[in-house]
Amino acid sequence: MSPDDLARAGLRLDLDGAVATVTLDRPEKRNAQTPTMWRALAALGADLPRTVRVVVVRGAGSSFSAGLDRSLLRPGDAPEGVEAVGDLFALDDAAMAATIADYQAGFTWLRDPRFVSVAAVHGHAIGAGFQLALACDLRVVADDVGFAMKESALGLVPDLAGTKPLVEAVGYARALELCATARTVHGPEAVAIGLALRSVPADGLDDAVQELVSALLGPLPDVAAETKALLQDATARDLGEQCRLEREAQVRRFRALAAGGPG
Repeated sequence: MSPDDLARAGLRLDLDGAVATVTLDRPEKRNAQTPTMWRALAALGADLPRTVRVVVVRGAGSSFSAGLDRSLLRPGDAPEGVEAVGDLFALDDAAMAATIADYQAGFTWLRDPRFVSVAAVHGHAIGAGFQLALACDLRVVADDVGFAMKESALGLVPDLAGTKPLVEAVGYARALELCATARTVHGPEAVAIGLALRSVPADGLDDAVQELVSALLGPLPDVAAETKALLQDATARDLGEQCRLEREAQVRRFRALAAGGPG
């Protein structure tokens, strides 16, 4: 997508060598998310250069993302020509599910094994904002972060691919408690329960993220990608299958090293 297309969707993409930084850029709306943004995120992920090894997702202004733009929730409230979540009410079940699948694609691309994704989270990370952070492999947060899964307060469930990574991060019981109660989790607790790697003062977030990104770029290219592919869903595999995948990955690594290639 062009920079202008991304800007119209409330996004910004900055490429710096092997690092891509995706910024939610609606600070006046606390980076509230829209269907247009979700579709743009999916397109951005599909077009990302193969040379990218780390993707950083962050929010402009005082918040990571305050969640869904509530002005687009009720049927008929959106301006003409603007896609709204409220449009779902007019669809049959199959069309509604297909549209939600399109929205989910704006989140699931961050699980791609070819790069490691890092969420730099500060301020509000609510609902869709929480789920966007969960879509990333790693989360570094400011002490002022407030994670909250507010969908239950709207009579809805989290549906932007956030339930699986939430259970993986904190376990079933804690995930259920967070989703059912919609309570807020701040930085220190986020680290304690496994939601985040580190919690730092807000003015130290950029430095902490840069430190992590530099460490992730340290190994040879493709090593982090192979490792991510091995670890994803490892708990769903039996030991024999996991060992087979380890062997196959290691054969590829030995062949790459023997060939003297960058991978």
